[in-house]
Amino acid sequence: MSDRDQRVALTFALPAESSDFVRLLVKPVSTYTGDRIEIIHGQIHGRSVSVLHTGVGEKSCRSRIESFLQEASYRYLISTGFAGALDQHLQTGNLLIAKNFSSLELLRSPQLDRIANHCVLGKLTTVPKIIATESERDRWARESGAVAVDMETEFIANACTAHGVPMLSLRVISDTPSEPLPAPPEILFDIEKQRTNFGRLAYHLVTNPTAFKRLTAFRRQVALARRSLTAALDLLFQVDLID
Repeated sequence: MSDRDQRVALTFALPAESSDFVRLLVKPVSTYTGDRIEIIHGQIHGRSVSVLHTGVGEKSCRSRIESFLQEASYRYLISTGFAGALDQHLQTGNLLIAKNFSSLELLRSPQLDRIANHCVLGKLTTVPKIIATESERDRWARESGAVAVDMETEFIANACTAHGVPMLSLRVISDTPSEPLPAPPEILFDIEKQRTNFGRLAYHLVTNPTAFKRLTAFRRQVALARRSLTAALDLLFQVDLID
């Protein structure tokens, strides 16, 4: 079996989610797919990993994950990153194993017990836009039966199934009904351009006196979520989920 076949793949939507984990990698190097999407390779606890940023939403994610899985083989894939809570009981930093998107082979791994006691096992749903208001969260909770939302996992799971790659869906809560996003979604992130329009964000901060305080609090939420997720991934890579 080649080194590539032994690698474990990880997907995050954005570097803001992966940055703490990438800093744990030994001698990280980047390669690029045919469509110039960066893949970061490295080692953690002696295990070879490859990290892909899928971007936010269906369009970017479908394109990048397909290219990623076509160009190499992986032992299994961990689809990870941030999620927004629908369940009122979830808090920032809580970990969610999405049972509806994870392969049974990985869900039944005894090694998953290393983090299972720190995780909620529940349903995740993938949505077509950033869910911001409490009323939207309530509606998605009722209609989907999910405890949290993201914008990529469904497409990653479909691609993994098509390529025969076992997948574990592990998400961390970054925002909740009681700790929501600090600004309207279209201001925080332009999905079409896959970036934040900082001029527009600055204007929002200037014209909304409480917005800066909310943004500062959100940055702390994001840092907490990233630390929680990185600690869980660090534990997982001390073992092999597949014997």
